[in-house]
Amino acid sequence: MNILIVEDNLAHQRITEYALKRSQVSFAVNVVHDGQEALDYLFRRNEYADVTKFPMPEIILLDLNLPKRDGREVLKVIKGDSSLKEIPVVIVSTSDREEDVHYAFETGAVAYISKSSGFDKFNEQIAGVAQYARAKS
Repeated sequence: MNILIVEDNLAHQRITEYALKRSQVSFAVNVVHDGQEALDYLFRRNEYADVTKFPMPEIILLDLNLPKRDGREVLKVIKGDSSLKEIPVVIVSTSDREEDVHYAFETGAVAYISKSSGFDKFNEQIAGVAQYARAKS
């Protein structure tokens, strides 16, 4: 299973990767650090043109608050594109704002994980995402 993590905070990236490893699901991870990189990766532009090195993800873990292009915009582009819209997108954000959660689900996210929910709950939710992705593949 291929997972794309879109995260600009290195500490949050490492915690997410750690939680995924604990889920005991076999996966490969690619990481991009801003919204523009995420879209370049998904549309095979620039350094992400090599499909063997950068395979299409089977699930995307997307932060909302990103530099260059915001995660909300990235989600809207993904769900508006016929070649990408079937990829499950899980929002992983520090924001607990009701309007962010509502926007994410209204735009097509399959789950919303709050980074501020505490380490144990975060690990449990990420493990659930990994199990969900394995069941879908």
